[in-house]
Amino acid sequence: MTEMTDRRSSWGMADILVGVVVLAVLSLLIAWATHAPHHSPETGKISLAFWRLPMYALYSWLRMAAAYVISLLFTFVYAYSAAYNKRAEKILIPLLDILQSIPVLSFLPVVLLAFIALFPGSRVGVNLASVILIFTGQVWNMVFALYHGLITIPRDLRESALSLNLSPWQRFRTLELPYSMVGLVWNSMMSWAGGWFFLMAAEMFSLGNKNYQLQGIGSYLQTAANQGDWLAEVAGLVVLVLVIVLMDQLIWRPLLAWADKFKMELVEGDARTRSAVLMILRRSRLIEWLGASLGSPVLEWTDRWFGHTLPRLRQAGPLATVIGLLRTLMVAAIIIVLVTALEGTLKLVQHIAWSELILVFEATGATLLRVLAALAISVVWTVPVGVFIGSNRKWAQTLTPISQIAASVPATALFPGMVALLIHLRGGLSSAAILLMVLGTQWYVLFNVIAGASAIPEDLREATKMFRLKGTRVWTTLILPAIYPYLITGLITAAGGAWNASIVAEYVSFQNHVYTTFGIGSLIAEASAGGRFPLLLLSTSSLALAVVVINRLLWRRLYNRATERYSLS
Repeated sequence: MTEMTDRRSSWGMADILVGVVVLAVLSLLIAWATHAPHHSPETGKISLAFWRLPMYALYSWLRMAAAYVISLLFTFVYAYSAAYNKRAEKILIPLLDILQSIPVLSFLPVVLLAFIALFPGSRVGVNLASVILIFTGQVWNMVFALYHGLITIPRDLRESALSLNLSPWQRFRTLELPYSMVGLVWNSMMSWAGGWFFLMAAEMFSLGNKNYQLQGIGSYLQTAANQGDWLAEVAGLVVLVLVIVLMDQLIWRPLLAWADKFKMELVEGDARTRSAVLMILRRSRLIEWLGASLGSPVLEWTDRWFGHTLPRLRQAGPLATVIGLLRTLMVAAIIIVLVTALEGTLKLVQHIAWSELILVFEATGATLLRVLAALAISVVWTVPVGVFIGSNRKWAQTLTPISQIAASVPATALFPGMVALLIHLRGGLSSAAILLMVLGTQWYVLFNVIAGASAIPEDLREATKMFRLKGTRVWTTLILPAIYPYLITGLITAAGGAWNASIVAEYVSFQNHVYTTFGIGSLIAEASAGGRFPLLLLSTSSLALAVVVINRLLWRRLYNRATERYSLS
């Protein structure tokens, strides 16, 4: 016993590794903050020198990390409000359908002009605009994942939490968040993949007669493609893959191994996700000391604040008055923004001709057919492969990193070369656009299916063996019902991603040539690049309307069926 205590209290190699990593990160950030070269996004050109790639990769990673933090905070507030406030749910979920369907380039004019106005003459505004654009490509599937987790918590667990008299914060920390953790981690990985997908569009864009170029791996790849420098393109992709591999080993694999403990099962599986990094962190005395010195006091303080202090302060007159005033100001601000937007919309609509209305309607229909084809192709291969990866832990150790790397490599970086090959096929870019959309959307379905298959309790798997169920009987009685809610979540986000991907699948530019095919995505891209705001507004509105109608008539009904019939409650 004494020997075990001495071993736990000693400082070893794990603490040295953790300390070295922390000091290296701090030194890198300090060096970047103090020696970062000046770069004007409006006039600065992207250098294709190989030695600049590590710094470009760091810039892009920092933008992605900032966007993910914003996405995570937004996810907690939005999903929790939609799951536990029925009146808010009727507004927030349809609004989420609209927001996830709006392409990144449709957000560009408003976001870019707003931040440039806030930070005139500074690169801060353009960088913040880039972060928000990446945020719009990351956040929606995370919201759906957490919302799905919250509304499918078994009834007996909810009743147990109520019987223990836990505060709302304690229920969220000890029940709701842990129950949703597996799906949230998998969709976080997908969010990063989505951020990489639109990184080129978020770091190098045009608005009217102005071109903006931010230093980053996305703009490097786009510049290399535009100049036809395939050696630089390959070098950029190699560096990006290295970043993705490091992300997998240092962040995602430890998170997946850590999230395994939150799975609901009575029988433990033979092989769990393992991570050398997580093992080092668990053995580190430094991490243990930080958890005891900082983590535990913070958790105790939050339990007291959210559980006892805040409710009492809300009942008090002054704070209630302040909260009411803030709520009133927020509602007033929203009304002002909506009225201003409506007024601007009416002015823009006056410049739209009937011929443009018919053109947008036909373009929406053309893109809808491509979206449906892309979803069908994605489902055919992702369901069996996802179930295999999620159900076989040993194979998952090898296949999961490969799928993460493949999903995170931005397909937009491969588009120029692929278009050069596919443009000569029958149907030209119209057919090639379907394959390009598949590259950007299939991972939403795959990762959700993997999450659903890996979340199947081990005791249910053992039950199928006891009853000697095999082949199709296992699929129809266990696997398909278990993954059905996750599959629908994946299809909803994949559909939104497919509509979003249409702007880069139907409008491809490289070597000073632009290749387009008829569709709503190409109309949006052309309108955004040309500063034709009436057509941009009309095209975006048509796309959002199509997505909302399809979600209301199809996806939402399937989603409600999934939560009512196939949740573990």
